[in-house]
Amino acid sequence: MKPLTGDDPVQIGPFRLLGRLGSGGMGRVYLARSAGGRTVAVKVVHAELAAQDEFRRRFAREVAALERVGGAGTAPVLGADTGAEAPWVAIGYVAGPSLRTVVGDEYGPLPPESVRSLAAGLARALEHVHAAGLVHRDLKPANILLTVDGPRIIDFGIARAVDTVTDGGLTGTGAVVGSPGYMSPEQVRGDRLTAASDIFCLGSVLAYAATGRAPFGTADSGVHAMMFRIAHDEPDLAGLPAELDELVRGCLAKDPADRPTAAWLAAHVETAEPWLPAGLLAQLGRLAARLLDEDGEPTPATPTPLRPRRTRRALLIGAVALTALTGVTLTALTLSGSNPLSWIRPTPTPPPGGYEIPNAVPAAFRGAWEGVIKGTREAPYETARIEIGTGVPGQKAGTYVQVTGERLCMGRSTLVSAAENEVVFGESDVTTSVPAKECTPAAHQTLTLTSPDVLRWTSGAVTATFRKVQAGPEIVPTPLLGTWEQAPHPEIPEAERDLYTSEITVSQGPIGAQLVHFQNSFPKTDDETGEPTGGTLNCGGTAVVGGAGGLLVLGPPTPDTGSDAGCEDYGIGSSQNLRVKRVDGRDTLLVYGMSADGEPGEYLRKGPSEPGLPVVSPRPSG
Repeated sequence: MKPLTGDDPVQIGPFRLLGRLGSGGMGRVYLARSAGGRTVAVKVVHAELAAQDEFRRRFAREVAALERVGGAGTAPVLGADTGAEAPWVAIGYVAGPSLRTVVGDEYGPLPPESVRSLAAGLARALEHVHAAGLVHRDLKPANILLTVDGPRIIDFGIARAVDTVTDGGLTGTGAVVGSPGYMSPEQVRGDRLTAASDIFCLGSVLAYAATGRAPFGTADSGVHAMMFRIAHDEPDLAGLPAELDELVRGCLAKDPADRPTAAWLAAHVETAEPWLPAGLLAQLGRLAARLLDEDGEPTPATPTPLRPRRTRRALLIGAVALTALTGVTLTALTLSGSNPLSWIRPTPTPPPGGYEIPNAVPAAFRGAWEGVIKGTREAPYETARIEIGTGVPGQKAGTYVQVTGERLCMGRSTLVSAAENEVVFGESDVTTSVPAKECTPAAHQTLTLTSPDVLRWTSGAVTATFRKVQAGPEIVPTPLLGTWEQAPHPEIPEAERDLYTSEITVSQGPIGAQLVHFQNSFPKTDDETGEPTGGTLNCGGTAVVGGAGGLLVLGPPTPDTGSDAGCEDYGIGSSQNLRVKRVDGRDTLLVYGMSADGEPGEYLRKGPSEPGLPVVSPRPSG
């Protein structure tokens, strides 16, 4: 990575630029950081291309298509402005070398269990690509990056927008697009492509990963000879481990209808934990930690070979990862069905005494930690929690929850590195989003131990103090349990008070479960005059618990399906926090909103007055 010059901007959209990664046919590529701390690659289109209307239309169309993939197993689109004077797109930065570099130059063929994990990870990514209505059309070892938590597919064809303009228009129907050694028979023939084409290319990639050789040879004998072999000859799978034979041959079936679908492979191919050999995985973790920590004046990573096996010097992993970011390619798709393979590998029998579980996380870090990101401990506006378990780099060893005034986001984070006083988490996935589809994966997180019960949490430019809290299947403090009812408002006439009820039921259970239910009833009123129109609205909702370190922190309630029509106009509220205090000699549940300052709602216990008597089962999360 090169430092920024006077000709470079310092900010593009919401992203702060850190350095220049390179320049390609489409434009310049910068390493950048979002306000939330996520590392991204920002590509800015060359001025001469931006001046061409046809390029702009194609660029906008293909960015929109890539956004539909959603970043599952790919480099996600995190921002774009295709209408700007200099169009740009920000893509999630992938800190890892290509499969081509690892197998061909630094490590050698991967073991069978890693190849199966590679197959499952790529199949999951292709499943999302195909569901979005796309065919990748150029799946090859150079377009697959290896990270601590799995493979990532890159090069989705935004670069094809350049080709179509400079070649004089959109690619015509039947045009051959792809890399000769990793094309499908239908690509070679110039036929219309379906999702099955990517599966054939996947088979060639897996053969390369397991043997170090492309199954249809190289272009040394001529490109046309190699393409003939793809269309008509059987693959050369010499050296392929027997346990991978049926998987690879199934993907390399000449007839597209005989190949498995990506969804079938993702569901049935056995994976390993960790997914790569320990030495290789540790090197990837160190690389990711260095690159994610870049800030201000970054410097290139020090060349470190993964494992020397040839007289050639090992290539710099960081440089390969950066170079791979210079293009992404998209193409439209029509899906086609295929027959599943006839095999499923059996689960191996555990050895006597069970398996030894590898672990790199120090005991001092393991457990649950919570902190306030915005606000104070008594009046939080945004909170975060992370539960750290055992694991090694590359495994999902952390479960996080972040709650703001408008949403609750929960997911699992991949361990990047672990030392005596510092643990680093990288890529994350989202497992719970309230409201639905509102969350993005958590950014890079660094946790530094400052005392046995306190650590410093850092994500990008944001820092907070986290304290150790209770973990386990029952985290709700006993005094909160039970059903609480709100006292009638003094301005409501005595005769009408039975028409207004508000109850909260708090159940016992773990973080991430729907444990708090709200039920409100009130008269229907005219929208304009506010006068009663007859009848009662019954509105309910259930909230997921996102924190229990002192206060019970809740995400926004999800409305009950049985609520009356019209309840949506009266939203139950934003994220909230609950606590119990003695008011006038009685236990009182105080309910504070987390989106703005205000007085709390006050609720009195309904039924038994002794704390701990009511124990209510949690509501199902589905």
